[in-house]
Amino acid sequence: MTKEVFLAGGCFWGTEHYFKQIEGVVNTEVGFANGYTTNPTYKEVYTDKTGYAETVRIEFDDAVVDVEFLLQMFFKAIDPTSLNKQGHDEGTRYRTGVYYTSEDDLPIIQKVFAEEQKKLDSPITVEVEKLRNFYPADESHQDYLDKNPTGYCHLPVELFEFARKAKKK
Repeated sequence: MTKEVFLAGGCFWGTEHYFKQIEGVVNTEVGFANGYTTNPTYKEVYTDKTGYAETVRIEFDDAVVDVEFLLQMFFKAIDPTSLNKQGHDEGTRYRTGVYYTSEDDLPIIQKVFAEEQKKLDSPITVEVEKLRNFYPADESHQDYLDKNPTGYCHLPVELFEFARKAKKK
């Protein structure tokens, strides 16, 4: 059975590529989550006036990987104390967030956040919300780093190798 979670980790190109490496992730799609307009374009979201966050829809096989493990991996790829900024990318569209579709996931999300907060001196600024809406980005943004291997990415290349080797315990 597959499940899904929506994660905003800064620029969605690198975030998508990172999660695609993890065993058990069966599909990814980049887009925009939890904004105020209908069918936003990348250009509109880029203005930071639509309320959307660049987000990756992650579909996964829950017999291989689970929400808890994916969230643990998420925290390895973001600075959870940085508000509206990841790497060199700044603006509300680059905020970090976990957008869930099942209320059953909320206690797991809260557990992982509590565990991660213990490791930090500053408060976590990652938003946690029920998914209100998600609009896929246009095709040029899907699988961007597969199509453009030397394209811009805020994540270090070593992180992709780490994700390929990561296994749920």
